Amino acid sequence: MNPVEKEQVITFLKKVPFFCEVEQASLKQLCLDLVEERYEMGDIIIEKGEKGNAMYIISEGHVKIHDKDHEFFRLGPYECFGEYSLIDDGPRSASVTAQHDCKIYKLESHRFEDLIRQDHGFVKGVLTVLIKRHRELDVAQEKLAVSKKELELANAKMSGLINGAMDSIVMFDRNFRIILANPSAKDILENQDVVQRNVLFFLDEPSATMIESLVQSCCEGNKEGMNKAMPSTIKVIGSGGTETLNEGTISSSGTDEAIFFTLILRNIEQRLKDEKKIHQLTNQAEYLEAEINELTSSYGIIAEDRSMKKVLSAIQQVAVTDATVLIQGETGTGKELVARAIHQASDRSGKPLIRINCGAIPANLIESELFGHEKGAFTGATSSRKGRFLLADKGTIFLDEIGELPLDLQPKLLRVIQEGEFDPVGSSQTVKVDVRIIAATHRDLLKKSREGTFREDLYYRLNVFPVTVPPLHKRGNDVCLIANRMIEHFSRKLNRDLKILSEDQKLLFKNYDWPGNVRELQNLIERAVIVSKDGMIDWESIIPNRNLENKEASYQATDQIMTSQELVALERENIIRALKKTNWRISGENGAAILLNLRPTTLTSKMKALGISRPL
Repeated sequence: MNPVEKEQVITFLKKVPFFCEVEQASLKQLCLDLVEERYEMGDIIIEKGEKGNAMYIISEGHVKIHDKDHEFFRLGPYECFGEYSLIDDGPRSASVTAQHDCKIYKLESHRFEDLIRQDHGFVKGVLTVLIKRHRELDVAQEKLAVSKKELELANAKMSGLINGAMDSIVMFDRNFRIILANPSAKDILENQDVVQRNVLFFLDEPSATMIESLVQSCCEGNKEGMNKAMPSTIKVIGSGGTETLNEGTISSSGTDEAIFFTLILRNIEQRLKDEKKIHQLTNQAEYLEAEINELTSSYGIIAEDRSMKKVLSAIQQVAVTDATVLIQGETGTGKELVARAIHQASDRSGKPLIRINCGAIPANLIESELFGHEKGAFTGATSSRKGRFLLADKGTIFLDEIGELPLDLQPKLLRVIQEGEFDPVGSSQTVKVDVRIIAATHRDLLKKSREGTFREDLYYRLNVFPVTVPPLHKRGNDVCLIANRMIEHFSRKLNRDLKILSEDQKLLFKNYDWPGNVRELQNLIERAVIVSKDGMIDWESIIPNRNLENKEASYQATDQIMTSQELVALERENIIRALKKTNWRISGENGAAILLNLRPTTLTSKMKALGISRPL
């Protein structure tokens, strides 16, 4: 090797990482120990399994490190291979083949050992490189450990997010092969082993065609359909045949060479069912509201019977005026409901409706309640107070049970009706009010006026427009309509599932005279709903039997004691009388069972037991 070549080799070795820290003098000695070798493309430099005895430094060309057809990596100029042979003569772990025409320097292991023994500068340089490599390796390992932890944490978070999602998440490649599916997706696909299966196989034809088109467009560079909601619903057909409708989004990730698609599906079956149910209920509610409005004229008064429709007609006539109204009717007939209906239909509906029960307030306090008082007007009046009339200004006042108003207060009420003014208790200042007065009573005020317990002039001032509310037993089928409404109300309130009245049960309601009117009906139905069992109500045991009560009363009125035979004979005679009256008809609206307040089956059994048969 001439001096020029030697300098060229030294310059080359300085660029080789393995010798970059070796001093110039030591490199000159190293040049003497290197053997130059040349290989053509395809030549085997090292055969796997052969004994190692040298390291190699590539000067020109590239080599392939491989095991048969499996390539590990490639090396080029300034890179080394076979370094382990310098300290270990074990068999080679891989083969090395020239990829091009190569120029390679060979350093045999025994020459390397001689340099180590003889040249301390060479040892120092090689050790410096090895120490730097070791440090770099430590730093790399630390970074790798941190990166590994960060990667594991990120993977754990991502897995938790994906696996915990209630939505179905499916990731697949450009060939539609599934590479990931969360538990929710496996559930709707009805398959726990979906990886590498074709996602399109789980979709109906329109859905598969749509996704296939979007994916192909994206692969061709048109990503307009990506990262947004699907244009239509996706029908999934599971491995078990279950079909589900889903709304979904599709997105893409990765590179053009390795692109992936993520399909997120949300089951909308229950939402569609709920929307359908809501639509049905809305239509049903609108229909029922129209029916109720027709029956109630929007006042909350159920009126199908002619007698009650007359009341509604009267309400509509008087509501548009400011006339004083006197509502008459038995206790519990709904007089307050009529008063509210008049107020709601009037021009004063936007103002307050103030109610006061004249019979529920002590006589010594009623004046203060109606007209108010000043501070110190009487013992206990620690502050001034507005009365009901002042609270009702520009609105309506409803004087319930007006027949109970003390006689000494009636002139003051008459003054309000005539003049629209009054003096609060303990005040000399007159207060003006604009109030519409509606009064109600279950008493005969005309009779009371003749008896001197009610002012006649007040009666006539109140009775400008009389409205008489009929008792419940005179309202025909209204009792059944009201009962059904109350059954539905208390069933919801008490969380019971009860049916409305059957035709036979309606007859029981119609045949009872309801002395307590609607209030009695309400209390009775609430009690019936409370004691109901398994969605059934025994109305025969709930509705009082007036015929039986009258018989018991007549029996108690006499001292006669009847034998069992006499009671049987009496019952037989009573049944025959009822059958004759109904022309021997047992069931139906005009049958004997209704007269006797018995079930048709019960009556038939009694007839057999008593030997009663229709004469030929």
